[in-house]
Amino acid sequence: MGDGADATSRFRTICVFCGSNAGRRKVFGDAALDLGHELVRRGVDLVYGGGSIGLMGLIARTVLGGGCRVVGVIPRALMPVEISGESVGEVMVVSDMHERKAQMARRSEAFIALPGGYGTMEELLEMITWCQLGIHDKPVGLLNVDGYYDPLLALFDKGQTEGFINPDCGQIFVSAPTASELLTKMEQHTRLHQEVAPATSWEVSELGYGRTPAAESSHLLRK
Repeated sequence: MGDGADATSRFRTICVFCGSNAGRRKVFGDAALDLGHELVRRGVDLVYGGGSIGLMGLIARTVLGGGCRVVGVIPRALMPVEISGESVGEVMVVSDMHERKAQMARRSEAFIALPGGYGTMEELLEMITWCQLGIHDKPVGLLNVDGYYDPLLALFDKGQTEGFINPDCGQIFVSAPTASELLTKMEQHTRLHQEVAPATSWEVSELGYGRTPAAESSHLLRK
């Protein structure tokens, strides 16, 4: 954990899902930098997708530069695509996307989604789904920068209206337009929904989520 933080957090490590692109507007990059600075201020380490480009690279360099630990998890096939130049922090190389998400989830105490594309949205929805199912009970936050996720939030509301999403499950995640507000909401978040099954009933080892890392140092690169 970084030194000199002027705030404390209930979270030691947060996983951030975000785009390997920077987006077309400066507001998205500014939001990634702001979230990175807020994590440093609270002394929170970062787990992310391992890339050095786009919003991923911005937040990773900000957190690492602030003195907190950064661990990136990336499939070997994406290394030449998402890493340009030197990697940022420690990079764990995995075999596929499923292992990537499982390792990111296992290493984190909460999840935040910045703006991103299909992959970011899929990661966000999987963590929401796992919480609904009872696989984990970790807070999930959506950084809704300049209304980027308004259409997705409207779809969730539509799902409740049409009877596909239980109303209590609408409280699984929190959203806010700024990093400070979002992290404060996540700090105060209490699970209210009734999970489908208790965590003890899930064979989490089959998901790769609950397993103990073996020979981790053999594929963890440090920069």
